[in-house]
Amino acid sequence: MLTVGAGYGVAMSSQSVLRALPFIAILLVVVVDLITGPRVGFLALLTLGPAFASVTGSVRRTALVGVLALAICVPLAVYDGLLGRTSNYLTLAAIVGVTAASMLASRLRNRRERELANVRLVAEAAQRVLLRPVPRRASDLRIALSYTSAAAEAQIGGDLYEVVTTPEGVRILIGDVQGKGLEAVETAAWVLGAFREAAYDQSELAGVVERVETSLARHLSGEKFVTAILAEVHEGEISLLNCGHPAPLVLRRDGGVHFAEPQEEALPLGLGALGSPRPKPHRVPFEEGDQILFYTDGVIECRDRQGRFYPLAERAHLLRSDDPQAALDELRADMLRHAGGPFPDDAAMLLLRRHPG
Repeated sequence: MLTVGAGYGVAMSSQSVLRALPFIAILLVVVVDLITGPRVGFLALLTLGPAFASVTGSVRRTALVGVLALAICVPLAVYDGLLGRTSNYLTLAAIVGVTAASMLASRLRNRRERELANVRLVAEAAQRVLLRPVPRRASDLRIALSYTSAAAEAQIGGDLYEVVTTPEGVRILIGDVQGKGLEAVETAAWVLGAFREAAYDQSELAGVVERVETSLARHLSGEKFVTAILAEVHEGEISLLNCGHPAPLVLRRDGGVHFAEPQEEALPLGLGALGSPRPKPHRVPFEEGDQILFYTDGVIECRDRQGRFYPLAERAHLLRSDDPQAALDELRADMLRHAGGPFPDDAAMLLLRRHPG
């Protein structure tokens, strides 16, 4: 966790520098003017104080910095022998004008930040409603879930997941909507709604996919799509139908680790109009003590400061803990250490561990 703390400390340090920047600029102008005198005319640069203040400060703070610049300009003008001259009046007018413009810019920036924060809160609330808690136990499965939202400055994504127990067995969905923001959340709602209905009605996993595809065809426009994996747990194995999504990671009881790559390439959901045939599900052994990790691309695309992707397969040993949720939490903590700070994209992980019935 030291790397995370260091990243947070750097962010706080940068924020402190930005807040001190108006006063640093004014101080530099004073020092340079005292050294050079009236020959160059540095007093006009006092306008940098309120201009920099508007970048991070409030309207009140920007106004106070402007008043400070005016208060410093007068004694400096006396020192330079400029008091009462036209050039000095123009400098004072410039400070007043820039301060007023900076106050307006600060007000507009603060309003925009509040609007963006409200939109993000709405999107997050909608996402929480859609992504209802998954069961921690289903049949002979123990299930763990981890969902990490992107950094505050990034838009909310469209990661989705669901686990339902049907007459055909336990069925799982994990997916990632192309794009960001409320539109992605709306698309995720259509996918989850179609899956939750079709998972109980369709006897075959391929039929569930066709129902979801049909629903998306009515609502998606342009070239929008959703990568997804649908799964169905059977006795001693699991069926996987991969629609353009990163392959899940399988962890064998004997220590073996591999990605369950699909036997056929499949287009993401929403692109069925292109005419590509939908592949059949492929079955992967899934026996007592085995685990399978489903995840979105925010996990494997997590980079460190050198731009290296997160080595998920190399970190699979972190999932060997007795408690699946504790194991998944440890993997998430390791990802945070790798990133050195907040994730740039939403990251969802769903871990299934098979136990005796």
